[in-house]
Amino acid sequence: MAAGVEWAGLDRISTAERVAGILRDQIETGKLKPGTKLSEEEITTGLGISRNTLREAFRLLVHERLLEHRFNHGVTVRMVGLDDLRDLYQVRRVIECSAVRGVTELSDTARTRLHEAVLDAQDAAKEGRWADVGTANLRFHQAIVGMIGSPRIDEVMRRVWAELRLVWHVLDDPRTSFERYISVNSELLDLLLIGDFTRAEKVLKTYLTSAEKQFVAAYAEASHR
Repeated sequence: MAAGVEWAGLDRISTAERVAGILRDQIETGKLKPGTKLSEEEITTGLGISRNTLREAFRLLVHERLLEHRFNHGVTVRMVGLDDLRDLYQVRRVIECSAVRGVTELSDTARTRLHEAVLDAQDAAKEGRWADVGTANLRFHQAIVGMIGSPRIDEVMRRVWAELRLVWHVLDDPRTSFERYISVNSELLDLLLIGDFTRAEKVLKTYLTSAEKQFVAAYAEASHR
């Protein structure tokens, strides 16, 4: 064992990561909405943790751009700016289009994940569960990124998806936001299944560019109300 290593701190860091995971889930599901101020006293009491552990969790989520800490203002759930939103879609275009461009054959796992996401979106739309349509849409694009087979890229994109969730929670009408993409994802699935990856990349790039314009306009309007 290496001399001088502070092993005692590892449990606190591990706990902080678990706390960060709890807070991240609350943010991604919209239970903690953008602009919400987080109470240290309420969270430490509710989770039975120390303030130091919570502050470490806060630091992790600030690094992930989900929280914002301002001096004398405390910690709040971050409001994504329009420049951030445009940058998120730039990242999506680079990585998702690269995923489609680089594939030569769909694995059984990719086929299943893509197909299930499309079916889930269609079922949710029939029942008027438009937020669930958005979640299924996200899972579809997670499956596209998953075709690369890189845990590091998956981790990068997990942060991108989480930031996009912050945008969704500001929008008033999820049906308007997500309904149009059900048919696009179905078209993408068909192209991927028949192996027309060149056409699939073109459709995907057009989709992402259109989605960026749509969300930038809707987010700008919602943020100014």
